[in-house]
Amino acid sequence: MSMTEEQKVEKPEEKTEQANQEPKKEEKELKFYFEKHLNYLTNLDKTRDKYSIGFFTNEHLKVPALFWGVGALNLINSIDKHDTEKTVKFLEECYNSDGGYGGSIGQDSHITSTHYALLVLIQLNRLESALKNKEQISNYIKSLQNKDGSFKGDIYAETDSRFSYNAVSILKILGYNPEDIIDLKRATEYVLSCQNFDGGFGSIPGAESHGAYCFCCIGFLSVTGQLNLLDKVQTGKWLAERQTHLGGFNGRPEKLPDVCYSWWVLSGMFMIGTESFFDKDLLIKFILECQDDELGGIGDRPGNCHDVFHTFFGFCGLSLLKYGNLKMIDPTYAIPKEDVDKLVDALKKAYKMFEKWIIK
Repeated sequence: MSMTEEQKVEKPEEKTEQANQEPKKEEKELKFYFEKHLNYLTNLDKTRDKYSIGFFTNEHLKVPALFWGVGALNLINSIDKHDTEKTVKFLEECYNSDGGYGGSIGQDSHITSTHYALLVLIQLNRLESALKNKEQISNYIKSLQNKDGSFKGDIYAETDSRFSYNAVSILKILGYNPEDIIDLKRATEYVLSCQNFDGGFGSIPGAESHGAYCFCCIGFLSVTGQLNLLDKVQTGKWLAERQTHLGGFNGRPEKLPDVCYSWWVLSGMFMIGTESFFDKDLLIKFILECQDDELGGIGDRPGNCHDVFHTFFGFCGLSLLKYGNLKMIDPTYAIPKEDVDKLVDALKKAYKMFEKWIIK
């Protein structure tokens, strides 16, 4: 018997529940690709782009990139894979007669490059390479302070709150009490003037609150022992609000998440004791999703190209979150805690136990 027209028409209500279900996407297993990360980091100086324009336009970033690369290797317990002697020689050639380090050989001195150079030397257990010039370096830092207490990054006078953190951290690393070298009172007043009504900090007074500047300003107060000047709950809430529905943090409201804020935002929360204000598991998931599962390294967001900057800061975030076997990083100094301890021991030896100069 032939089917009637009514029988031939498929009625929507007769569809089965199974037909209505969309096929499930296979979720990729999230794990830390140690071997691939190690291979990526140990081959960074073997670029095929040595003669591309980018190789030369990024010349000023050689010392910062060295810090990110060495720091990343250190966090995964592989700093022994790095050529220490080659690096120390390179940094000595980046040191200038004014007491600062340039971003590369022949580059003008800059406060951030000076800070990065010292952090690399600490991790390589070769800080003595810089301590022999401690007076010149401290004088260089002192020369960069402006009358309002802020610091310029170099002789060209760009000024923002990043450099306030660089200044006091450098002086502490060298074993000085910052208030013996700079006008700490005015420096503190300037940093506090960069705080906004929402609890965050900007680059200069009146500038929009930003996650990275929060790290620098909170870091300044942490290094100088003045965290009591903060309303920690208010600042902690603003930092916690940087977590997006994807798990990662953004730097400002209404922006996309970026792996680097797993350090800039999270370290600030750890410094002020508000690390319980966000979803840790969701952040770990976001960082792991940003890994390059073929070549190693970490990008800013899932699916984007890896780079050493985001690789280092991704590792930093995972370290603070106590994920895997990464070394524990110090949220104030941005190097492993064990290296901060070594620094204290080195300074005690170098300065014959002058306690007021030792990092607390």
